[in-house]
Amino acid sequence: MKRAGIFWTISFFLLTTVAKAQFADSLDVRVGTNATLATRDYQPLWLVSNRFGTISDRKSDLSTFIRVNNHHVLDAAENFHLRYGLSLYNNNRFGDVLLQEGYIKAAYKKLELRAGRYEEIIGEMDKDLSSGSLGLSGNAMPIPKISIALTDYVNIPFTNGWVQFKGQFSHGWMGNRQYIKNAFLHEKTFYLRVGKNRLKLFGGVQHYAVWGGNRSDLLKIKTDFSDYLNVVFAKEADDGTVNSDEVLPNRPGDHRGVVEGGIDWENDDMHLRLFNQTPFETGQGIDFRNIDRLLGFVYTNKKENPVLEKVTAEFIHTKQMNDFYHIQYRESYYNNGIYLTGWEYHDRILGTPLFINRQRGSKYFEEIKPFDWDAPKDSISGRGWNIINNRVTGLHLGALYNIGASVSARTLLTYTKNHGTYHSGMFSPARTQWYALQQVNYRTPVKGLSLTGGVGLDWGDISDNAGFMLGVQWQFNRREAD
Repeated sequence: MKRAGIFWTISFFLLTTVAKAQFADSLDVRVGTNATLATRDYQPLWLVSNRFGTISDRKSDLSTFIRVNNHHVLDAAENFHLRYGLSLYNNNRFGDVLLQEGYIKAAYKKLELRAGRYEEIIGEMDKDLSSGSLGLSGNAMPIPKISIALTDYVNIPFTNGWVQFKGQFSHGWMGNRQYIKNAFLHEKTFYLRVGKNRLKLFGGVQHYAVWGGNRSDLLKIKTDFSDYLNVVFAKEADDGTVNSDEVLPNRPGDHRGVVEGGIDWENDDMHLRLFNQTPFETGQGIDFRNIDRLLGFVYTNKKENPVLEKVTAEFIHTKQMNDFYHIQYRESYYNNGIYLTGWEYHDRILGTPLFINRQRGSKYFEEIKPFDWDAPKDSISGRGWNIINNRVTGLHLGALYNIGASVSARTLLTYTKNHGTYHSGMFSPARTQWYALQQVNYRTPVKGLSLTGGVGLDWGDISDNAGFMLGVQWQFNRREAD
């Protein structure tokens, strides 16, 4: 209860502070609680996943939160903006206080400098209904980082608005809950778009690398500026982890990325998007023979107060995993031989939650145990991958719609066949699994007060589970109040 007292003390301080703010252009305060209950000792997938790590994966819990953010427009031309926010959650039956967000963002038009821990999804899929980006989804706690970004497309000079680009460049900190302690994150994206009327084509690349960091029982990993540049440019070099008998060095760090492309078409009534994400772990994954992908279609209704707002359909295929190479050279998505934690942060996969890591897999299989990242390396290495299921095929459907003026709803339905990894026997033959979610939000007659109810169902060869969520939230918005 001591941590709960700290949580409520901080919350009261935040509320009284923001209430006294004199320059609160669009202050937004949200306070609420989500109660979750499941038939198993863990939650169904869509009740716990893609929620930025805010819901604990246990049989029952209360997730109490306060979220405060503000936005200032600093000049009459509305070119300069300042945004900042803080989100605190109290989970695990008042046992954990999570600083889920804490950030400041300064922007000139679409150019933004960011610092802190903030929610972010990278990719051109629909943020509300997608199963999750193959790059950075909303599944895990946000990683603290500093970043410079073009938040939306801007015109390239001398193209008369026909060619636009956007992107970002970031540096982050992975923390201690990893096999390699205090590693860094390098992150960059670059997208081009062609067209300025109804039809637009877009394409881009996402690059992520976990690098640096150290363990006391491993070789010293180099972290000089020259080593950082080797990571940025994915250049072959010895970062201290290469054995002396190897002829060629590896690329420093744990690299992965996504090549993405698609088509937009819109008019006054609708927006249609077709997109494709192809993942890669090394350069060999950037190959026309690579058929692994997340292929999706999104329909958005642009009419005012529509019954049906959005529909998303996705096809995922990651089973191939560069099988056109000999097995010893094939990639294993989200896994790495040095950075054994892989593409994970605070026990949650950073990309698609349709993959399964050891933390989640231990809920399904008695023989799977999560790794203790603080244990000696000899007790971890050689025991297999942390991501135990990354060869997945399946279909995902989602819909966002309104029922009258006060009720909105979201429906998700996902079918998967899970093939494990190339070295996993527990997924042979492949295991079929379904995941479903029905969530409803009711805006009560009391201004700012809303109720949320949700039912999640998992069934198949991996898990049979049902879960329920009931939440209440009060929202104060300064702009609406004025």
